[in-house]
Amino acid sequence: MPFFARFRRPLLALAGAALLVTGTAPLPVAHAVEVGPVSKLPLPRYVSLKASRVNLRIGPGRDYPVTWLYLKEGLPVEIIQEYELWRRIRDSEGTEGWVYHSLLSGDRTSIAAPWLRGKATMIDIHSSPATDAPLVARIEPGVVAGVKTCTAGWCALKVADRNGYVRQQEIWGVYPDERFE
Repeated sequence: MPFFARFRRPLLALAGAALLVTGTAPLPVAHAVEVGPVSKLPLPRYVSLKASRVNLRIGPGRDYPVTWLYLKEGLPVEIIQEYELWRRIRDSEGTEGWVYHSLLSGDRTSIAAPWLRGKATMIDIHSSPATDAPLVARIEPGVVAGVKTCTAGWCALKVADRNGYVRQQEIWGVYPDERFE
């Protein structure tokens, strides 16, 4: 079962058959190799879903069929293309499609190690950016958290009412070695 089974569901195609789009984790992409023709912002870039119900379409327009319905506000996605007011996005499983721009937010979020989902492991959240720093929390793979900053291989996260640091390589929603404050 896909990781997002809890957060999205396939919709029926026009012919009545269920469309199921699955994928593997996306390959690493060099960050900010170009800028979007509409927004003039870097492509690719990470954003998050602004609404708790977001349709993923096969093309950039309301006339295109919906393939997924995302049901999780704040879920991180990667914008990989722009066309007028539509953005082509990719999720942590590699599923791609088009979303209307106003359903996306510039707020940065992450998913804790979605590639480890289903395995008996936890992701450590530390009080400071060091592996020997005291633990603030431990989270399961797949937990969505807000990302405040990333520097020197560590990201400051907010998970529920806890703040702490996680190694950048243990989350999806930031690029390797990406820095921002």
